[in-house]
Amino acid sequence: MAGKILREDIDEVRSRANIEEIVGQHVTLKSAGVGSLKGLCPFHDEKTPSFHVRPQAGFFHCFGCGEGGDVITFVEKINHLTFAEAVEQLAAQTGVSLRYEEGSTPTNAIEPGTRQRLVAANRAAEAFYRSQLTSPEAAAARQFLGQRAFDRQVAERFGIGYAPKGWDNLARHLRSLGYTEAELTDSGLCTPGKRGVYDRFRGRLIWPIRDITGVTVGFGARKLYDDDEGPKYLNTPETVLYKKNQVLYGLDLAKKAIASTHQIVVVEGYTDVMAAQLAGVETAVATCGTAFGEGHVRIARRLIGDSADPAAGVLLRSGGARGGEVVFTFDGDAAGQKAALRAFGEDQHFAAQTFVAVSQGGMDPCELRLARGDEAVKALVAGRKPLFEFVIRNALKNVDLSTAEGRVNGLRAAAPVVAGIRDRALRSEYTRSLAGWLGMREAEVAGAVRAAGRRGIGPNGERAGVPGAAEAASASEARRRAIEADPLLRLQRQTLEVALQLPQLAAQAGVDNWTRELFDLPSYRAVFDAIMAAGGYTKYTEIAREISAAHPGLPEAERERQALQQWGAQVREFTPQIIDSLLTELAVAPLPVSAKNDDVAGQINYGAGVLRSAGEMSFNRRLADLRSRQRRMALDDPEYRQVFTQIVELETQRRQLFHHDR
Repeated sequence: MAGKILREDIDEVRSRANIEEIVGQHVTLKSAGVGSLKGLCPFHDEKTPSFHVRPQAGFFHCFGCGEGGDVITFVEKINHLTFAEAVEQLAAQTGVSLRYEEGSTPTNAIEPGTRQRLVAANRAAEAFYRSQLTSPEAAAARQFLGQRAFDRQVAERFGIGYAPKGWDNLARHLRSLGYTEAELTDSGLCTPGKRGVYDRFRGRLIWPIRDITGVTVGFGARKLYDDDEGPKYLNTPETVLYKKNQVLYGLDLAKKAIASTHQIVVVEGYTDVMAAQLAGVETAVATCGTAFGEGHVRIARRLIGDSADPAAGVLLRSGGARGGEVVFTFDGDAAGQKAALRAFGEDQHFAAQTFVAVSQGGMDPCELRLARGDEAVKALVAGRKPLFEFVIRNALKNVDLSTAEGRVNGLRAAAPVVAGIRDRALRSEYTRSLAGWLGMREAEVAGAVRAAGRRGIGPNGERAGVPGAAEAASASEARRRAIEADPLLRLQRQTLEVALQLPQLAAQAGVDNWTRELFDLPSYRAVFDAIMAAGGYTKYTEIAREISAAHPGLPEAERERQALQQWGAQVREFTPQIIDSLLTELAVAPLPVSAKNDDVAGQINYGAGVLRSAGEMSFNRRLADLRSRQRRMALDDPEYRQVFTQIVELETQRRQLFHHDR
């Protein structure tokens, strides 16, 4: 077993790994001020962004759930890795060769049974399946693809392969590479039997299922032969890597388009994703053997952005939706309609951003592309309807609106749906729309909607959901409000924010000469203690000089970024675990700037002002302590004159530093 990774290599990985890019693979980040980004937290479900990233400092922090750390911590938490595994993964991505304490050479050894080992097994399996697609036996697989206008280049783009018919072709291949039967079972690639393990997928077309970073976590397989008695589609079972409610097929290819367009198009199967993306709908994804559920909603929210705005789903003249959109391409069957109703009832903030696209004739995107071409697939998505409208019209489709009885029955069916819309403005608008669709007076329809709301009947006939009481404010939020109400505590918090984010200013302000007594809260004192224990601002200056000496041509901004990240990592090492969340919170908090200074210069002006005020408060407290001590001393006390001299010197310094312009 390799020893611990050398500290300097960890620092190099941390320096090279771009936290904005790494986090951006999972979260759509938007500007939150100078040098600050924000998005929806990937670690808890939220509708309004409280997850902040400060690339210059290399830290992230969620003000909602308290999760925070650096780029290594993020990879640890998002991928459920150990610290060493996260460093190794980032090292592979950034080209850093790692050394270990027990040896001076890089090692690629992976401990048996670890997550990394299972990832490697999946990677080897994918290569095996892809190599088999050109074999004579795979003729049926190639024919299946060809019939859907997918050629060899398309198969390579999506990583498609073929699983041979034999019982243990893959198992024998992976065993020859050194994988154990336990690993083959744990990865879901094989199934245990009486005589050992056998291949889970046999005689099937294979799609690799990748997470958002492109790591293959599982596989989907379609049967090709009539004598195959298994299900039409078979997926990897739940494993350490593969959680079907946390993956979307095609997301690794679609994520950039999703981030730029703020749109996700959810189709029903692997071939639909392929057809849609090839047709130009690059945001197409699909669930893997399960309905679009809560876990998928969280993924969608993070990628398309804030859904708390009631008008998030309003279509703009540009053709896009305000706040982003999720488009379901249902084929019009009962399952699709049921999914729409479930989305309607579960989360109406999300539902406001949800649209439904149903093709005439019930064709899926793959069939539509074959029959009518790429433009028809794009037109399908462009013709989407808001989810609320889809659900209401779905309630009307089985009644004859040409008769009085039909219109009354339609009103009875649709009124509970409209009553279930919790946003008052949207409910009023759909009340008017329903009146038009029914050909009835708006007042009559509005009365039926109000009556349905009083009865609490939902779109499926069950009791409609009632918005719960607002969640109690978190302890951190309550703490922040209390601090904001106290000008001294507010200044102390701002001081630590500036001290952690702009250490070059803190060094110039002489913060190393301050004492912990400046801070009233024990947690603030602990943060200040961590800064001092890490060497304070003398250490920051030393790190910056070392970087300049090692890289003479390095731009100043890059030198400051590297110095800040190295120094920040050292401060975090000296921070007690109990206040680690507070440290990252302070390190990423957006620094306010005036309307006239909305740039870096404005931040520096703000930071200098905060440190000036804190410095004056530090002098005042030291003076107060000395005067209190002097009052308790006798005039003939040998130390009396010494204390008096200190008071005079401090008062002179204070006037020179803070009151020379008064």
